[in-house]
Amino acid sequence: MNFVKRVLLMLLLLPALPAHAQDFPSRPITMVVPFSAGGPGDVIARLLGTSMSATLKQSIVVENVVGAGGTLGTNRVAKAAPDGYTILLMHVGQATAPALYAKLPFDPVGDFAPIGLVTDVPMILVARANFPAKDLKELVSYVRTQGDKVTYGNVGLGSASHLCGLMFMSAIESKLTPIYYKGGGPALNDIIAGHIDVYCDPATGPTPYIQAGTIPGYAITSKKRVPTLPNLPTAAEAGVPKFDVTTWYGLYAPKNTPKPIVDALVGALQKALKDPPLVNRFAELSMAPVEEERATPAALESFLKAEIVKWDKIIKDAGITPQ
Repeated sequence: MNFVKRVLLMLLLLPALPAHAQDFPSRPITMVVPFSAGGPGDVIARLLGTSMSATLKQSIVVENVVGAGGTLGTNRVAKAAPDGYTILLMHVGQATAPALYAKLPFDPVGDFAPIGLVTDVPMILVARANFPAKDLKELVSYVRTQGDKVTYGNVGLGSASHLCGLMFMSAIESKLTPIYYKGGGPALNDIIAGHIDVYCDPATGPTPYIQAGTIPGYAITSKKRVPTLPNLPTAAEAGVPKFDVTTWYGLYAPKNTPKPIVDALVGALQKALKDPPLVNRFAELSMAPVEEERATPAALESFLKAEIVKWDKIIKDAGITPQ
């Protein structure tokens, strides 16, 4: 057998790509968001979906599947067909779920094909308007003096506000009393009304109220200040460097999704994160797209594994028993 025939035979023996991988996408894609409509995750998904659709030449439909701290929507994608037509936008809860839930119906790492990180949304620690502390150092001193008499609002187990509260208590080695809400809107309303003492929320929520002087902002939890609140110090600048937490978001497909499909989604994600309308809108919401090297499967997988280890310790140290 000559060389040409051998090459042709080898090509014939190579496994062919499934038809659905060759023409992907040929129909609309569903992006599952395990959060309620109107919240930060939903806003990010719709902006991202619009931009990615332009590259993929197919619409991306956002579907809100809420419940059980985001695990219902996440599980739906874990069990979906690995064809690229059902993808997941999930925040840091992908990393905290193993420590918060005793029997997860999915493996946060093994049951997904990572696509890439999307954004790190900084958190802002705010308080009621008449709270006695004028800055973060005074707030920490007050909490350490008053102990669990100080209340902090959050939107339930595994929510961004809950995790931010845990990180704050871990950083200052003090306990606060949690007050649980069914949504970020009611929690923010209660901090404005003065019914709770402190609240830690993604920057997209409290920013306009801080700008208007309705409530005080004590610190932003990112490593850099944000343009929308240039006078608000970072937690490190304000004296609590260990108070470092962001609500990061990642994009995932079900495991065993063919590589060509994953590659197409990665390409659309990376292009979307450079799209001027998306970049500008993100900036208005006090966040920014991640760098291109972080919007990759390898970067998301590595980051997720490190976050699982980090949050496992924080949650255990807080004495939270898995549900």
